[in-house]
Amino acid sequence: MHPPRHGGNLAWAAAIARCTPNEILDFSASLNPWGPPKSVIAALQASLATIRDYPDPDCRPLVEALTTLHRLPKDYFLVGNGAAELLTWVGRECGQRQRVFVVVPAFADYRRAVAAFDSTVVPLPLPQVQNNFSEVLPKLTPADAIIVNNPHNPSGHLWSRHHLQPLLETGALVVLDEAFMDFLPPAANESLIAAVPEYPNLIVVRSLTKFYGLAGLRLGYAVSSPERWQRWRAWRDPWSVNNLAIIAGVTALGDRPFQEHTWQWLPPTRQAFAAALNTLPELKVVTKSKANFLLIQASGSILSVQTYLLQQHRILIRDCCSFPELGASYFRVAVRRDSENQRLLEALRAYYQRP
Repeated sequence: MHPPRHGGNLAWAAAIARCTPNEILDFSASLNPWGPPKSVIAALQASLATIRDYPDPDCRPLVEALTTLHRLPKDYFLVGNGAAELLTWVGRECGQRQRVFVVVPAFADYRRAVAAFDSTVVPLPLPQVQNNFSEVLPKLTPADAIIVNNPHNPSGHLWSRHHLQPLLETGALVVLDEAFMDFLPPAANESLIAAVPEYPNLIVVRSLTKFYGLAGLRLGYAVSSPERWQRWRAWRDPWSVNNLAIIAGVTALGDRPFQEHTWQWLPPTRQAFAAALNTLPELKVVTKSKANFLLIQASGSILSVQTYLLQQHRILIRDCCSFPELGASYFRVAVRRDSENQRLLEALRAYYQRP
C-alpha cells in the first residue's frame, strides 16, 4: 500500500498492522500527547445538545477569546475548519500573484492549494534561507507571494521575528503558517501576529488542533486585514465551523494549566528523545527542533522500517516520501510521553539489531 501524503492516517496503518486504528501508537501526527484537555472534554459533553442548531457563521465566542489572547480587534480574525481550509483560500489569494515562493521541504497542502488556483510554486531550499532571507529579498516584489512555515515542518527550525520582518517590507504577500507556534511559551514565541495591523500584506495562519490534540474537530484561525476577510467570506461556505469546535476552541484557549504543563514538559522530553535517537548508529536527528517533532535521516530507506514497526509493534512513523526534497531515507516522529518514546526506541533497536 502506498504511504499516505499526510500523517495520522490510522486506517491505512491499521490495515498493514492488522489491528484496529485505536491500537496504533501514532508518531506520524504531530499532536500534543496530553490532549485533548480534560476541560475541553467536559465542555463538549455538556454541549452535545448544541448540534441541533446551526453554528454562528462568524464564530463570535471564539473570536472574542482570540481578541483577548492576541490583543487585536475582532475584525482581524477569521476562524476556519482547520488550518487546511484557510490554506485553500491562501491558495486562491496566491493565484492572483506572479510567483509563489515556498520554503522547501514543505507541508504538501501548500502545493495543493496553490495548484488548485493555477499558480506554481517557486521552491526556496531551507539551507538557503535557514540563517536569513537575504538571498531572496531582492527577488520579491509586490506582485509575488511567499509562504513560510514557522516553526518549519518537517525540520522544526524556528526563525526569529528579526529574520522574518524584512519579508514584509518587500510588499509581497507574506503567509506565515504558525501551526506549531503554540508549542513555544510566550517568552520564546516568535509570532508576527502583532505586526498584522501595520502590514496589510501579512497573513498568519494558526492551528488549534495540534497543541490541544483536537485534530478530529478541525479548527484553526487566520489573522490579517479586515478587508481581506471580507473578500474571503464571499468565497467560503457560510457554516464551515461547527458548534462543538467553537466550544472546544474557547475552552482550550482558557485552559492555562494545560498550556503551562505542555510548555514545561516539551523541551526536556524533546532533548532526551533526540539524544536517545542519536545513539542508534543508523539514525541522525537532522536539526535542532523547536517544535513537538523531530526530523531524522536513516542510513537507508525507512519504508521497510515503517512496515516492520506497524506489523511487529503497531507503531506508526511519518515517512517523508511526500517531501520531494527528502525522500525515503528521512522520517519524522512526534515527541510523545516518555514511556511511548521509549517504546519506539526499543522497537527501532530491535529492527536494526536483527541478524
